[in-house]
Amino acid sequence: MSNPSPPRRVTSLRQFGLSVLDRALLGGIVASWSYRCGLHGALRVTRHEVRPELANRLPAPLKLAFASDFHAGPTTHPEIFERVVDELVAHEPDVLLLGGDYVSCRSEYLEALCAALERVRPRLGTYAVLGNHDLWAGGARIVRRLEASGMQVLVNRNCALPEPFGSISVCGIDDPWIGDADVAAAFQGAGPIRIFLAHSPDSLLLLGDERFDVGFAGHTHGGQVALPNGTQIVTAGGPLCRAYGRGRFDLPGNGPLIVSRGVGCAILPIRINSDPELVLCTLCP
Repeated sequence: MSNPSPPRRVTSLRQFGLSVLDRALLGGIVASWSYRCGLHGALRVTRHEVRPELANRLPAPLKLAFASDFHAGPTTHPEIFERVVDELVAHEPDVLLLGGDYVSCRSEYLEALCAALERVRPRLGTYAVLGNHDLWAGGARIVRRLEASGMQVLVNRNCALPEPFGSISVCGIDDPWIGDADVAAAFQGAGPIRIFLAHSPDSLLLLGDERFDVGFAGHTHGGQVALPNGTQIVTAGGPLCRAYGRGRFDLPGNGPLIVSRGVGCAILPIRINSDPELVLCTLCP
């Protein structure tokens, strides 16, 4: 079992604020109204193809799915989780990657999300990292629940995929600001083809000399409320969250970083010009 470090920035004021938010949104009633009015946005499926540097080590195309920032709780209506799962079941990815922030406010809200995700059974497994909201809500409890659902939670460690894709490792790190991220530990002993799984694009600041063939991150929500051209009005996170706010970024010396807009809503139960997103990515031989 992965053991997340105690969060470094959980103050009594933050805990009080999350409690107030939970009550102000009536435990999800406001989010339900927002969803019915179309204010959660419409789920979009985005497709990418990536050819790793060592593509000759791939025995066949590998279908990855990536979803992040579900925010189960008072800010997100759970019906959106069923829509994501319906798409996953329809597309049958080989691997499911999850980018953190499974809950908002309280860990108990994770039950609705896990009940939906348990319908998805990728043949090569599900791999997850934690986000800042998960650590605020109790990271160890969330890890236990995710792993009880059959997921591998990667906190500064990597895991090789089952054969015939054993040359591919999923390398996951703790949240870069709230947790205790250790990139060297996450990549230690990893295979020649590396998938970098992180909650936030700010994780690139910690990468050092490590390299990856494709990376996935979330956290930004694409702004959640953005201008019609996609410009984020408010940016959550550190210095790279605006530069890498949404979409695909081809990085010199590495593979592409794909940043998802996420699924749910944080703080306010609305999305404007930043629809929820499920990412499908094929690694091509």
